[in-house]
Amino acid sequence: MSRKIPETLKIEELAEIVKATNNKNHRLAYMLGFFQCMRISEVVNLKPEHIDKGRKILMIKAGKGDKDRNIPIAPEVNKFLKHVPINIGIRALQKAFKLQAKKVLGKDMHFHQLRHSGATYYLNKKKWNIRILQNFLGHASIQTTQIYTHVAPEDLAQAMFGGLE
Repeated sequence: MSRKIPETLKIEELAEIVKATNNKNHRLAYMLGFFQCMRISEVVNLKPEHIDKGRKILMIKAGKGDKDRNIPIAPEVNKFLKHVPINIGIRALQKAFKLQAKKVLGKDMHFHQLRHSGATYYLNKKKWNIRILQNFLGHASIQTTQIYTHVAPEDLAQAMFGGLE
């Protein structure tokens, strides 16, 4: 049985989607999914008291497996956090993202692909260490983190012909 490689968004594609999105809560949710690598349930459950702007930390409460974790606030989302809570249900947010990705990019995408895309971005473009990324994503196993990260064909070509390691 073959395994389909999930498609990930490039940061430029995320920017297109965010720019075309009128609803400020949807924009924030998409950015949290990508830059904070948050699960949709974590996004919809985020509350103002989970944001520590002084320490630049988001406190993810009762994430998957009822686990808590603290993650740094990405500079790209910091100024938009005033819109928390986003006051959107999971199904409504899933549907909104799916429709927007189809409309803007012509792609059939799911909200969870933002998490994969963010993880891939941090590993390949920002050159994060896999163990740091594992902690950021809240994974108990490094193998799970490896499933979340993908290598784009252009990155393979760059490695082959451009001298990347």
